[in-house]
Amino acid sequence: MTDSVVGSEVGVSTIDGGPDLVQLLTPAGERVEHPEYSHYVADLQPEDLRALYRDLVLVRRVDAEATALQRQGELGIWASLLGQEAAQVGSGRAMAPQDYAFPTYREHGVAWCRGVDPLNLLGLFRGVNHGGWDPNEKNFHLYTIVIGAQTLHATGYAMGIQRDHAVGTGEPGRDAAVIAYFGDGATSQGDVNEAFVFAAVQNAPVVFFCQNNQWAISEPSERQTRIPLYKRAAGFGFPGVRVDGNDVLAVYAVTKAALDNARNGNGPTFVEAFTYRMGAHTTSDDPTRYRVSAEVEVWKERDPISRLRAHLVANGMADEDFFNALDAESDELAAHVRQGCLDLPDPKPLDMFEHVYVDEHPLVAQERAEFAEYLESFADAGHEGGH
Repeated sequence: MTDSVVGSEVGVSTIDGGPDLVQLLTPAGERVEHPEYSHYVADLQPEDLRALYRDLVLVRRVDAEATALQRQGELGIWASLLGQEAAQVGSGRAMAPQDYAFPTYREHGVAWCRGVDPLNLLGLFRGVNHGGWDPNEKNFHLYTIVIGAQTLHATGYAMGIQRDHAVGTGEPGRDAAVIAYFGDGATSQGDVNEAFVFAAVQNAPVVFFCQNNQWAISEPSERQTRIPLYKRAAGFGFPGVRVDGNDVLAVYAVTKAALDNARNGNGPTFVEAFTYRMGAHTTSDDPTRYRVSAEVEVWKERDPISRLRAHLVANGMADEDFFNALDAESDELAAHVRQGCLDLPDPKPLDMFEHVYVDEHPLVAQERAEFAEYLESFADAGHEGGH
């Protein structure tokens, strides 16, 4: 296969990533090196590989439980990451503690890597909080629903730390980089292209991490661009690289190199993680209406978890005791997620006025008072025998 449609029986954008795809672990679990990109190295110990595998398995389990909870009416909606676990875990684990991430609404795996409790994510989609975590504590911004808007936020933040933290000094804990997550469809948004311009001319320490999952809801990649997405970066004046987004080792290596490059004062990088959205865009979407099952079957053979497991087993890095213990941990996490979601308290009506602005805002205060008076009218009616 090449950078083209596989055939009429598949009929959409199932492609292999082309000759520039950076891959360190084949779908069969074999370690390889790209002849032109040997500088991308995932020098990880067996315990590190087992930790990555654990991340992948637990992140997928959280996603599965959240999808089930939505189907049971416990969440309003859910954006599944099924199939994209390696892209998120690999990049999330490549971040240094001082780095800062700006996600979309699907980066549950990155949130996991940054220490965000999955129940905070479920609370957002249940409608009982606005995310619930402290972005400054986790160095992980709140989810952004507006497509592509977070790339401008990330670029502005990167320009800020560039000035505040003297990026490029090499001082431990002082240099920092920013990573902005978005999908292939977002590359068609003006905000994203404007962020590219600002980042390039300001030499901002930001990594633009695009998860190309082949579908912008129902729009395939070939209807969004005439060239591979990573090649767009050259037009803005910074490097772009395409990595196998289902290969957690390659994603880790490429992202780490891009973040190191940014921290060293060398400006932005565009990383295109070439992956696939195995499920629906969200739980309100039906992908069978616009893509065929043959394409999904092709990508099942590239599953990120299966390939790392094959590598661990083939090289004697994990035994059945490890996998059995992880299965038990996964079940415990699932129970925690299910019960924890049901136990999330409903917010009080007036809570919607909190945290809108850092300081008290006259208009918000007025609206809060008016709404409080409105709520009190129901209590008065009930006291008088009304309904």
